[in-house]
Amino acid sequence: MISKAFKATVLGSIILFSSCKDEQKIEDQPMTENILLQEWTGPYQGVPAFGKMNVADVKEAVEKGMELQLKEIDAIANNNEAPTFENTIVAMESAGKTLDRVFTYYGILSSNMSSPEFREVQAELAPKLSEFRSKISQNEKLFQRIKTVYEASQKNPLEAQEQRVVELTYKQFEMNGANLDAEKKKRYAEINKELSTLYTKFSNNVLHDEENYVTYLTKDQLGGLSDGFIKSAAKIASDKGKEGMYAITNTRSSMDPFLTYSTERELRKQVWENYYSRGDNGDEYDNNQIIAEILKLRKERVGLLGYDNYAAWRLQDRMAKNPENAMDLMLKVWPAATARVKEEVADMQAVANELGDNITIEPWDYRYYAEKVRKKKYDLDSDEVKQYLQLDKLTEAMFFVAGEIFNYKFTPVEEGSVPVFHEDVKVWEVTDKDSGKHIGLWYLDPYAREGKRSGAWATTYRSSTTFEGQTNVLASNNSNFVKPAPGEAVLVSWDDATTFFHEFGHALHFFAADVKYPTLQGGVRDYTEFQSQLLERWLSTDKVINQFLVHHETGKPIPAELVEKIKNAATFNQGFGTTEYLASALIDMKLHLADPTNIDIDKFEREALDELGMPKELPMRHRTPHFGHVFSGEGYATAYYGYMWADVLTSDASEAFKEAPDGFYDKDVAKKLVTYLFAPRNAMDPAEAYRLFRGRDAKIEALMRDRGFPVPKN
Repeated sequence: MISKAFKATVLGSIILFSSCKDEQKIEDQPMTENILLQEWTGPYQGVPAFGKMNVADVKEAVEKGMELQLKEIDAIANNNEAPTFENTIVAMESAGKTLDRVFTYYGILSSNMSSPEFREVQAELAPKLSEFRSKISQNEKLFQRIKTVYEASQKNPLEAQEQRVVELTYKQFEMNGANLDAEKKKRYAEINKELSTLYTKFSNNVLHDEENYVTYLTKDQLGGLSDGFIKSAAKIASDKGKEGMYAITNTRSSMDPFLTYSTERELRKQVWENYYSRGDNGDEYDNNQIIAEILKLRKERVGLLGYDNYAAWRLQDRMAKNPENAMDLMLKVWPAATARVKEEVADMQAVANELGDNITIEPWDYRYYAEKVRKKKYDLDSDEVKQYLQLDKLTEAMFFVAGEIFNYKFTPVEEGSVPVFHEDVKVWEVTDKDSGKHIGLWYLDPYAREGKRSGAWATTYRSSTTFEGQTNVLASNNSNFVKPAPGEAVLVSWDDATTFFHEFGHALHFFAADVKYPTLQGGVRDYTEFQSQLLERWLSTDKVINQFLVHHETGKPIPAELVEKIKNAATFNQGFGTTEYLASALIDMKLHLADPTNIDIDKFEREALDELGMPKELPMRHRTPHFGHVFSGEGYATAYYGYMWADVLTSDASEAFKEAPDGFYDKDVAKKLVTYLFAPRNAMDPAEAYRLFRGRDAKIEALMRDRGFPVPKN
């Protein structure tokens, strides 16, 4: 998932805003014909002109946006008046609007519509953007003004949101070297510049391997695959000039169902190896050396600030506070997860033996035989369940939940009235169900395509703030479902449906925000996944199942006995799901705690997993050479554990709903959920916010119960 301020994601760390009355004239001046620089016009407080964006405009737009923002920063830094909250912090919050608009388009071109031409521009801009960031974070006059306001607020605290934004701004500047001497600042900036180039190369290498490793099947190699999947594979192959063949692309949405159902074991192995070797093929697109360089530079950079390792620096403002706490949580869950894997593998091996398959379970067999065990143990066929999981109906289900819990109504926007960047993108207006008050727009880009990064994520094009008047929210969800053949329904797995709800949770978090300043829209990484993970729970509620899970051909609701099987199998395969995730999170942390001098990434990954006792029958969810969360930027670096941290909160909060009179649709608990866990964003300390919701801290026991693991006595 990526959150808004793509500015913060792409530029790297601090959310940089600035302005004052004189500099507002810069914003008001007529821009060039470059559409990326122009203010948004049209309905809904103005919307991005996605239909007119062009890669040829990107370089000029980014450079002009940086130029304008640096002028705004200089005006704040050189203000002769004594530093105040208004003329320093509010001024910073107010600006960077032009560059913010530019990076809305940049984000789409990077994540949804990438091309070789854009990647060239991206590579050229990466070091320039790093230099730009450093010019702000290392502006001594600016920091002294921030520091003055911060120190004054420690003696005479401001109103809650003002105090929070001052402290967050000061902390971000401090963490990014504002207190260093001139020589160290220079090196700090040089390191950031080098890292920016490496992050771009890493991302583009993964994207290259996703686009270029395609497995083509002939008609006699389709055993076990569903009709819908076959038709989609045929369409993809045809689009790639391979008429009469069937394409398995190198993305999770294509790989996962193929490994689950294909009877062709050698082809399963080939597809598995293609997917898990992304960035690790020993060619010019190999990422191992890039990762080694990233780790060295990160350690050197935090060393300038006096930290022993990157993890200690990064986690100081997260809920975990330090790497020891994060590791402690993961290692409490790890033994139960790997023990469950052994049970799962034993069950799969028994099924394989019964079938006379004469094999030993390997990683490319796990999904295939797990599905057979699911059928045997629970009489549950995942493909049968998929017949009731239509993308359109799931979308309706999400809108229903949003209406029940948040009082939102989603209405389709007339096609053509709001510009979109691809014909697949659809738009809805979000309003309050009772008052009709406009809240924002929701964009959905559901299908995989060439140039679109894999996975699923949410982002915002505009966030809600009130300090310059109420702004609406422009939020989007992005998925990689395999586009169906014309006239066919989009049927998804239960896991994919869960992910769909998860990402919608992020969108609802954006829509529900009630904060004054842009900086407070940011999130604490091991907390912001909590709200979206919690929304997953509504997928399995009776109201959603009974209304929206209907057969794609007959329209009949899902049978009660099938629902019962789904619920009985709720903790099935939790060994696999938990272990593959935790392996990635643990390796992320271990890499950043290790000495990176002469580090061999492939060897380190292998030996660290051996030391942990990683089951040989499954891989990490994200192997290091394609671990984009951690090495295409810094958003999840030493923070991938955050999903587990957030899941403890999720499990505990779910029990609050289960204990309520009306369960997951209890109005009182829902009101507390919105008030304390969604609306504040980062305007309140997350631990304090959770205690206001629950009346206490979260407990790990709820997580263990959720996953069907033994609950520790102590």
